[in-house]
Amino acid sequence: QVQLVESGGGLVQAGGSLRLSCAASGRTFSTSTMGWFRQAPGKEREFVAASSWSGGRTYYADSVKGRFTISRDNVKNTVYLRMNALKPDDTAVYYCAATYEATLQYRTSGYNDWGQGTQVTVSS
Repeated sequence: QVQLVESGGGLVQAGGSLRLSCAASGRTFSTSTMGWFRQAPGKEREFVAASSWSGGRTYYADSVKGRFTISRDNVKNTVYLRMNALKPDDTAVYYCAATYEATLQYRTSGYNDWGQGTQVTVSS
């Protein structure tokens, strides 16, 4: 099991940037595929981005492609989500997740461990 703690959320104006962090502990983080998801009020949790264990392969939802970047530091056991050109529609609680699966996962069912989430609010 991997314990995950997100940070870096907050209130930002449209067009602004934020960087979320997810610190991991527990089983070997460096061999885990990592993902970011988000959930807006009244909506289902949706996929945002995923990274292979090395960071060499990444995958993004169409809604964030070109604006968000997932990266990881396996020495610091941390995965990041850099979010640029934020829009009010990006407002949500953002969660990081870990999975044993080697292939990049975009379904919530593909992940084993979840953080508690961090709130991102984008004002217009």
